[in-house]
Amino acid sequence: MRGAAWRALLVVLALALADAAAGRFVVEKNSIQVTSPDELKGKYECAIGNFGVPQYGGTLHGWVEYPRTNRKGCQSFDQFDISFKPKKAGGRPNFVLLDRGECFFTIKAWNAQNAGAAAVLVVDDKSEPLITMDNSEEGKEHLENITIPSVLITKNLGDQLKKSAEAGDLLSVLLDWRESLPHPDERVEYEFWTNSNDECGPKCDMQMDFVKSFRGTAQVLEKKGYTQFTPHYITWYCPEAFVTSKQCKSQCINHGRYCAPDPEQDFSQGYDGKDVVVQNLHQICVFKIANETGKPWLWWDYVHDFALRCPMKDKKYTHDCASDVIKSLGLDVEKVNKCVGDPDADEENEILKAEQDAQIGHGKRGDVTILPTLVINRRQYRGKLDKVAVLKAICSGFEETTEPAICLSEDIQTNECLDNNGGCWLDKANNVTACKDTFRGRVCECPIVKGVKFVGDGYTHCEASGIGRCEISNGGCWQETRDGKTISACSNEVSEGCKCPAGFRGDGVKSCEDIDECKEKLFCQCKGCSCKNTWGSYECSCGDEKMLYMREHDTCISKEGTTATVGWSFLWVIFFGLVFAGVGAYAVYKYRLRSYMDSEIRAIMAQYMPLDNQEGANQQHHVAHADDI
Repeated sequence: MRGAAWRALLVVLALALADAAAGRFVVEKNSIQVTSPDELKGKYECAIGNFGVPQYGGTLHGWVEYPRTNRKGCQSFDQFDISFKPKKAGGRPNFVLLDRGECFFTIKAWNAQNAGAAAVLVVDDKSEPLITMDNSEEGKEHLENITIPSVLITKNLGDQLKKSAEAGDLLSVLLDWRESLPHPDERVEYEFWTNSNDECGPKCDMQMDFVKSFRGTAQVLEKKGYTQFTPHYITWYCPEAFVTSKQCKSQCINHGRYCAPDPEQDFSQGYDGKDVVVQNLHQICVFKIANETGKPWLWWDYVHDFALRCPMKDKKYTHDCASDVIKSLGLDVEKVNKCVGDPDADEENEILKAEQDAQIGHGKRGDVTILPTLVINRRQYRGKLDKVAVLKAICSGFEETTEPAICLSEDIQTNECLDNNGGCWLDKANNVTACKDTFRGRVCECPIVKGVKFVGDGYTHCEASGIGRCEISNGGCWQETRDGKTISACSNEVSEGCKCPAGFRGDGVKSCEDIDECKEKLFCQCKGCSCKNTWGSYECSCGDEKMLYMREHDTCISKEGTTATVGWSFLWVIFFGLVFAGVGAYAVYKYRLRSYMDSEIRAIMAQYMPLDNQEGANQQHHVAHADDI
C-alpha cells in the first residue's frame, strides 16, 4: 500500500512539474578574467554555484592550480599530500581547477576548501550552455560550512586552462562579482521564497537558521526604508485527472489547485501537504495584513515565533497555534482568516494564484523552482543562505555611496580609505578627506563639511566653495597673523577664489606681500607729510603738529580754533544766503501768481460787461471807419 502511494505521488509530481520543467531557468553568472598567460588573456563567463559564499559586489584574484591527481576532487586532498594554501603568509590565494563528474559539486568544494583553496573552478565535461551547480541533500555539514565561492566554467575554457597548467605556465585569474547583481538606486528590493514545512531535512533547517539570524538585520533595513522585502511561497497544482485521488486530496487545497509535497514523504502518518499549503497561506496573509498596517517587518517575527511555538514534531502545526502567534504580535486575526479564505472551496484563491504567477520569471529573472530561493533586485541569489553572505549580496545591490552604515562594517567589507587615504585628496591639518568608503571599494569625492561644499577632482584638489567657506581651512586661501592681527585673502562675500586684501598683492593662495605705500608713493604725498609703512597699510603724519592728516583727501588741515571759527562763519554765510534766496524766490512766486490770477479774472469779467478800455477801442474803431468814408 505504501509503495503504491509512493508511485502515485511520483506520477502526480511528475505531471504537476511538467510545466515548470518547460519553464525558463536563468543561470546566474559572474565574470572570470584570465590575466596570464598572455595567449589566454580575456574575460569569460562562469556560472555561480548555489552553495558557498560568492563575493557579491567584489573581486577575488588568485593563482590557478590543476592538481596532479584527484582531479575531480571527490576524495580528500590530504590523502595525496596536496595543499593549496599560499606558500608564504600574505601571498595571493590559490584557486583549484577540478573536473566535473563522479561526485556532488558540494563534495568537490568541501575537499578543496579543506586543502586551503580560496575558490573552486569546475570544468564542465561536455560542450553545453552553462548550468547552475546546486547543492546536494547529502551531508548537511557541506551546506553549512562551505565558505569559498565555486563557479562552473565551459569545457572549452577549462581545456585551455588545463593545457596551460600542464605546460607549466603561471595561471592567474580574477573572479569578478561586481556586476552580478543590479545596483540602480538607493533601495534594494528582495524576495525570499520559503516554506513553512519544518520537516524537510537540512534545507528546512538551513532556511530556519537563516530566518533566526537575519531577522534583526532585515527589520532594521526595512524600518529605515533601505529595502523592500516580499516573502513568497511555491505551490503546485494537481493535474485534473488526479484531482479526486487520495494523494491530491491530502496534498492540495481548493480542489487540487494549490499543492505541496508531504512533509514526511509518507501519506500514512504526520501532517499532509495541504497542511503545509494552509500554513504557507497564513504566513502570506500575515505579511499582507502587517504591510497594510505599515509594519511589514512583523512577518519575520511571525515566522520565527511560529517555528518555535508550533513545530510539527510537537503536533502544534495547527490553525489554533497560528492564531495565538498572530494575536501575540497585535495583528487582527479575523483579517488574517478572511485573507486565508476557505481551503475546501472549489474556487481560486487570489493570494495563492498570485504566488503561482509570481513563480514565473520575467525579464532577467528566471522561474523560481528551488527552495529556498533569494531574489535580489530581480536576480536570483546563488550561494550559502547565511546572514553575512546574504547581507553582502544585498549591500552590493545599492547604488555606490548610498548603502546604509551596516554595509560598511568591518564584518562586511574592508575600508580602503584606511590605506593611504585610498589615493584621494586629504587635508591633514583639518582632517578633511575626499575618500568615501563604499561597499564596493571607495570613491574620491570632494566632501561637504559643516554645510560647506568642497569642489574639485577629489584626487589631487578639493576647495571649499560658497557661504561659510572661509571657516574651513580659510577657503584654501592665504592667511597670516602678525602681532595679534590676522589678515586673510578669503572673503565670504564671493563663493570661490582668493584675493589679497587692500594693502597686499599676490596670488591670494600661496602668498600676499605687503605693499610699501610710502616707497611706491601711493599715499601720503601732501606737502610736509611724513610717511611710515606698516603691515598691510601705512601711517602718515603732517610736519606741523598743529595740522591734522585727512586720509580720505590725502591732505593736512589745521587743528586750531580759528580754523573752526572761520569754518563756522562760512557756514553761517551759507545759511543766511540760502534763507535770503528762499525769501526772494517766494516773493517772485507770489507776484507771478497774483498777476496770473488778475489776468484770469479780467478775462472772465469781459464776457459780461464792457470795460473802459474796450469802449475806447470801439470809439477809435468807429472814427477810423468814418475817415475812410
